[in-house]
Amino acid sequence: MPEQLRLKDHTLPIGGGGRTCIMGVLNVTPDSFSDGGEYLDPVRAVCRAERMAAEGADIIDIGGESSRPGSKGVSAEEELERVMPVIRRLKDVMDVPLSVDTCKSAVAFQALSEGVSFINDITALRGDAKMARVIAGFDAGVILMHMKGRPRTMQDAPYYDDIMEEILSYLGGSITMAADAGIGPERIIVDPGIGFGKSLEHNLAVLRRLQEMERLDKPILVGASKKSFIGALTGRDVGDRIFGTAAAVGAAILNGADIVRVHDVGAMKDVARVIDALTGKGSL
Repeated sequence: MPEQLRLKDHTLPIGGGGRTCIMGVLNVTPDSFSDGGEYLDPVRAVCRAERMAAEGADIIDIGGESSRPGSKGVSAEEELERVMPVIRRLKDVMDVPLSVDTCKSAVAFQALSEGVSFINDITALRGDAKMARVIAGFDAGVILMHMKGRPRTMQDAPYYDDIMEEILSYLGGSITMAADAGIGPERIIVDPGIGFGKSLEHNLAVLRRLQEMERLDKPILVGASKKSFIGALTGRDVGDRIFGTAAAVGAAILNGADIVRVHDVGAMKDVARVIDALTGKGSL
């Protein structure tokens, strides 16, 4: 695995002794499970992004379409109306690389044209045949996530014979798709997709066996922040899952995560710093 992740004009120090990087979640949607509706106003969204950057976010991930279980999709036009005003404001006020959480090549093209560094695709390039070549054309990075099914129905009794083997096979195929389209190997991140077509036990198994993803030889991103499996274990509502999230983030880092995708950047930055120090990852 490369010691740095190259994202257009940015590099991130991961792998080979690099520290854990923090991706801050910025949802500009009315219906996301954690903060739906809070940051629809571009001014509020920019303020939120600036705060996350000040708290230590290495990446800001902007999403204009909810992918919570049961969610319905939106058109590319509606998604662009949500994310583009935020992207255009942010690119002029911060140096933190931006990501856009989208599975639509039309949205990716416009976002990358405005300077976004990479695309977070929950379909791992399988939802839009044009996506891989759009990303390659901008020398951008990509996050390839495993998902079983689609958001609207993915939690309808998901089943696996061997969850990690299925995840590795799926993501391996997407890595090949990325390479065939011309996306450089140093610009690919993999994500096991916590909560995407997975039961409570599936999510726990993924976190326990996360080190198996090192076979893909790519940086590993884990997004467990505030998700329903934490609520199921703790009995806490979404807004009160920070301690459960901290435990999941800590476990993910201990088991090989290079990047953690979180809502509470400052708190999870502290978690990452302590665990990195304990394990000798990165520098103090």
